[in-house]
Amino acid sequence: MDIVAVGTVALDSIETPFGARDGVLGGSATYLTMAARYFVDEVGLVAVVGRDFPTPYMERLRDSGVDLLGLTTDEDGDTFAWKGRYRYDLNDRDTLATDLNVLATFDPVLPPAYQKARIVCLGNLDPAIQQRVLDQVEAPEFVILDTMNFWIDHTPEALVEALGRVDCLIINDAEARQLADEPNLIRAASQIRAMGPDVLVIKKGEHGALLFTEETVFSAPAYPLEDIEDPTGAGDTFAGGFAGYLASVGTYNVDGLKRAVVFGSAMASFCVQRFGPEHLQDLTEEAIRDRVEAFRALSAVPELVLP
Repeated sequence: MDIVAVGTVALDSIETPFGARDGVLGGSATYLTMAARYFVDEVGLVAVVGRDFPTPYMERLRDSGVDLLGLTTDEDGDTFAWKGRYRYDLNDRDTLATDLNVLATFDPVLPPAYQKARIVCLGNLDPAIQQRVLDQVEAPEFVILDTMNFWIDHTPEALVEALGRVDCLIINDAEARQLADEPNLIRAASQIRAMGPDVLVIKKGEHGALLFTEETVFSAPAYPLEDIEDPTGAGDTFAGGFAGYLASVGTYNVDGLKRAVVFGSAMASFCVQRFGPEHLQDLTEEAIRDRVEAFRALSAVPELVLP
């Protein structure tokens, strides 16, 4: 297996200034795997859904090329559901309802084929669960972890322990400042990397993303779009493009990581153009290549000539 993503599959109800949708297919593992499968053939999903999960959504994931051997259905409960409202500043979001449902007792068990995954992506879950997943994998080449403010606040010790076991952390700028208790992102990045992950990616929404390694600091812009409908899942889509590119080239050096950030940013820019993961269903290789080249042009600096 090239990539295994352990996280959530959800039913989202979303309001933005541009419209509203109820019961949209969502969840971190959904966005991540639907983005990653454009780069490699073997992408496995580990999550749980309930008795109410629509069959067409299951078929959509399967038809997208996502391996669902790790997706279980709990017939005694309902699917994890989230409801949120975005304001005109799409970085500003109000959570209106969170119903854990079957996610409250989720204890992932990886199928044998998944235990040999080359890249493991740990979605935004309890750090104790993330560590139980790590106990099941054999020798992954690269492990990526995501987290959020809730776990930073309520399970800091378990989170730091999990960070000591991964290669890469992907979080947003507010979470980075909170985790390090440091307002300056550069200093915060240094403190976070000292907790364990050699690679840190800090997402900054419409302001792009920052990559930190021992050797470099790299900044990628966000793609300027006129048609933005829904930012839900953009961060997980970024992680899917990031992981997918790394798996496709099989290298984790600085240049590869920089390119992975650009590919992740390109995939996230597609995601926000429609509600839910709709746009991730029908992309072409040419469209992805053109968007990546547009990123290159956007950030290209001409040769500097001193006066």
